[in-house]
Amino acid sequence: MASNPAIARAPRLDATDLASIYRLAASDFAQVNALIPTQLASEVALVEQIGAYIVNSGGKRLRPLIVLLTARCCGYDASDHIRLAAIIEFLHTATLLHDDVVDGSHLRRGRATANVTWGNAPSVLVGDFLYSRAFQLMVDLDNMDVMAIVADATNVIAEGEVLQLDHIGNAAYEESDYMEVILRKTALLFQAAAHTAAVLATRDAETIQAMRTYGRDFGLAYQLVDDWLDYEGDSDVMGKNIGDDLAEGKATLPLIRTMKFGSPHDAALVRDALETRCADALTAVRAAVRRSGALDYTRDRAVEFAARSADALNLLPNNIYREALEALASFAVARMR
Repeated sequence: MASNPAIARAPRLDATDLASIYRLAASDFAQVNALIPTQLASEVALVEQIGAYIVNSGGKRLRPLIVLLTARCCGYDASDHIRLAAIIEFLHTATLLHDDVVDGSHLRRGRATANVTWGNAPSVLVGDFLYSRAFQLMVDLDNMDVMAIVADATNVIAEGEVLQLDHIGNAAYEESDYMEVILRKTALLFQAAAHTAAVLATRDAETIQAMRTYGRDFGLAYQLVDDWLDYEGDSDVMGKNIGDDLAEGKATLPLIRTMKFGSPHDAALVRDALETRCADALTAVRAAVRRSGALDYTRDRAVEFAARSADALNLLPNNIYREALEALASFAVARMR
């Protein structure tokens, strides 16, 4: 696929300026944002109310952004990528509703979670509505390859949720176990976003595989950064309570590394806090995690996966959309600054 020379000569994008990346997809995003409210329509008022609350709650919408940028990068000039971006956003929103119920979360994106506002049962059921609406949209898309990718991804994501739940409070959790969970829970939907958009745009197997790899490694980097921020971030910036993972008994990579390579005292401190889900120990745990070098290790792993993600783009046309995807990979780790 030949790139547009005028596009290819555009100035490189700044990874810290996410708005500039969104501006590149502004026209497509306007269509996505117009489509989403029409697909939230329901004869049941509470469905629309909760759906609109969570969909319009100020998320970055990185997954649909990846759909739009990937399609344009690969030369796609039709309109099905708009519907695909909405499908991916609905699936992500459904997982958020379910996650918040399972985790008992009170805050997301700086606002009260839907389960706090309306209760667990309505949140779960509206999550189910969004899942089913996403699959209705896929039927309309009439692309079996896309449907197979998304169906497999949603199945694996559900398995990841159960796998994580099964390891709550497990102080014997290994890094390999953790990586399997974040691959399933987080990276798979990023992978599906890039993979399906490439399938829409091209039949070139190498390009499709490259975008699948990009999405997966981007998702791994993004989750590693989130877990780093849980011990080094700020609640106001993150839009969630710092230390939530500890209170929920989730052994993320900073805790795993501290239990394995920290001093005997620090390892025991983290192990006890994790097993008892003691949020009151957060200050001491954060200090232990810093002393152990676990945050540096987590940062390095995030940078590694972000670099792999960017490297996967080498096969793509050299245009401004590819540069935007590269900038997104840099943005994933720039959040740690």
